[in-house]
Amino acid sequence: MFFDLFLKGIIIGLAVSVPLGPIGVLIIQRTVNKDRVAGFVSGMGAATSDAIYAIIAGFSLSWIIDFVRQYQFTFQTLGALIIFLLGVHIFQKNPVKDIRRSRRKGSTYLQDYISTFLITFPNPLVIFVFLAVFAGTGIVLNIEKPYQAFFVVFGVFAGACSWWLVLTSLVGIFRHRFNLRLLWWFNKVAGVIIWVFVIISYAYSLITQFKI
Repeated sequence: MFFDLFLKGIIIGLAVSVPLGPIGVLIIQRTVNKDRVAGFVSGMGAATSDAIYAIIAGFSLSWIIDFVRQYQFTFQTLGALIIFLLGVHIFQKNPVKDIRRSRRKGSTYLQDYISTFLITFPNPLVIFVFLAVFAGTGIVLNIEKPYQAFFVVFGVFAGACSWWLVLTSLVGIFRHRFNLRLLWWFNKVAGVIIWVFVIISYAYSLITQFKI
């Protein structure tokens, strides 16, 4: 019973994390510019955010969900602005300065973790994604007692971390092939990709919400 819930949580965590959005681009960029540990730790920050929203959805904290629904447009705008500014930051990053700074100060993995968490967490609409997945898979019907939901949440966190481990490991294998000029262009392309992600997703949300 518990293993079944944990396994379903892993599948959900993978399903939510595998689509490469702006956070995925950020994690790839950090893996290339720094190392695979920095990328994986950043991915754990995103996985922690997913786990928290899975807890909210799994335990049906309706007052939080109602609050998010009431201020849905505000949350969408704030999240889009934060990620757009992230794209600007990546676009303007100089790989030479980053390498010198890294050699001088060393890698701060805790900062990588916290920064990714803070970038990911202002998107509470993920709650509704988990609600939809939980309802669609019928997983809520298998939870008879509240504490059983924790096994699903652990599975979600484990599934998300597994994906980021695989992704950063694959990127890390080819990381040595990136020279400084290629890193410079990679930052530019990554920043533009994030802008495109934000603009398209935000425009789509406006169209669906206000039926433009």
